[in-house]
Amino acid sequence: MPENNDKSTANPTQRPNTDKIDERQEAQNDAIALPSHVAGSGTLDRLVDTARAYAAQATAENTNKAYKKDWEHFTRWCRRRGADPLRGNAPDPQLIGLYIADCAAPQDGAPALSAGRTRPQAAVRPLAVSTIERRLSGLVWHYQQRGFTLDRKDRHIATVLAGIRRKHARPPVQKEAVLAEDIRAMVATLPFDLRGLRDRAILLIGYAGGLRRSEIVCLDHSRDDLGSTDSATDSRGWVEIEDEGAILVLRGKTGWREVEIGRGSAEQTCPVHALEQWLHFAKIDFGPLFRRTARDNKRVLEDRLSSKHVARLIKQTVLDAGIRSDLPEKERLALFSGHSLRAGLASSAEVDERYIQRHLGHASAEMTRRYQRRRDRFRVNLTKAAGL
Repeated sequence: MPENNDKSTANPTQRPNTDKIDERQEAQNDAIALPSHVAGSGTLDRLVDTARAYAAQATAENTNKAYKKDWEHFTRWCRRRGADPLRGNAPDPQLIGLYIADCAAPQDGAPALSAGRTRPQAAVRPLAVSTIERRLSGLVWHYQQRGFTLDRKDRHIATVLAGIRRKHARPPVQKEAVLAEDIRAMVATLPFDLRGLRDRAILLIGYAGGLRRSEIVCLDHSRDDLGSTDSATDSRGWVEIEDEGAILVLRGKTGWREVEIGRGSAEQTCPVHALEQWLHFAKIDFGPLFRRTARDNKRVLEDRLSSKHVARLIKQTVLDAGIRSDLPEKERLALFSGHSLRAGLASSAEVDERYIQRHLGHASAEMTRRYQRRRDRFRVNLTKAAGL
């Protein structure tokens, strides 16, 4: 929901002091500090900094960014309506119930003119149910950081959210899976220069490993590199290349897991061979596995690639390979994303479902089935089996 379209009908003099809210934001950053009865010292002060660094790693970086935006949006929404996000130094369930209701059905939905503008602003769009639930989770997390408990089961929140789900919930929009013939066509569009070798390894390793895009770019060359570089916060795994294939050791939400990637039947599409070629010509023997290249594409830089590169790479190679050419370019781009590789493996691998579940690191078979876009439907016809 665009934030610059929020309009307040309250008297400006009734609005809470923004400095007070900013101070509360700073208080969150100082939540981990020395007890008041303990005298400060160089050693203890350094331990406070260390504790804060560990606390920052308690949740994923992308989650932290999302929660921060959720809190900023909520506090701005409150200020523009003359409300206080911490009235009485505690969360107000009634206020939060109004907030999520406005997210689902914005009261400022019609285009309007604002001060200094000659053109009407864009209409405020209702948020998806999943986005509203994520924003609510962000508020719960931020209140916890301030020492408060926001009860999502409070009737002012739970009943409004239940009504939003009932009226606005839609089936999840799933991205198209990149199937085996697709990935072969995609890697065939890449050149054999330095950047092409890297991107080929990214696509094949991501596909064969059933990896998320964040898992692809978080890999280091070896175990000893983990946490030893300036990009240690992005480092969450390493690779071990053996005769029969490669083993990826990844740190996820539930702990460490190993992903085995066997060698392929042909060098052109073998993920392990592609990775070896990239490491050889890029001369990488330490630190991040997938890195940026110089503009002249003749040398590798030290910076780790962003996960956004994986999404852009998939979309570009999908276009270049002519996949789903029956659709307009804009629709084709919207169909594919970083998750298309993960869904592609789950949909293409003709093995027992248990092996796919373990490979993807899913806790349940039901979650694995959500990734299987092309399953053998109607293999068992219960209609005929029932005698009809």
